[in-house]
Amino acid sequence: MAAKSQEQKVKDFTNTTITVTAKAAERVKNAMKLEGKDGWALRMGVEGGGCSGMNYKMTFDDNQGEMDKVMESNGIRIFCDLKSWLYVRGIEIDFSDDMLNGGFKIHNPNANRTCGCGTSFSV
Repeated sequence: MAAKSQEQKVKDFTNTTITVTAKAAERVKNAMKLEGKDGWALRMGVEGGGCSGMNYKMTFDDNQGEMDKVMESNGIRIFCDLKSWLYVRGIEIDFSDDMLNGGFKIHNPNANRTCGCGTSFSV
């Protein structure tokens, strides 16, 4: 398989998005409503820590940063700072009702390793 050109790598970096499944979008919208934050965006980011080196961070935000990547998926507006974008581009956010392991699930094509809790990863 041929290596990607620099131009294709830049295009992939720029055009990749974060996907929120319909089930996860429903849960996010419900949580926003409960917190009185209807119409806000989901801010996706990462921070150091956790058993694999980095933790996902999901919050609600109504203040788009000047350098934020902005996208929308299933009616959820998403903000992501550029530093975090290096690690979360292309992720899918899902939600599971499973009694033991339920909650938000993040599928990250950039992660080399994830831990059992599902909130920590390494690249």
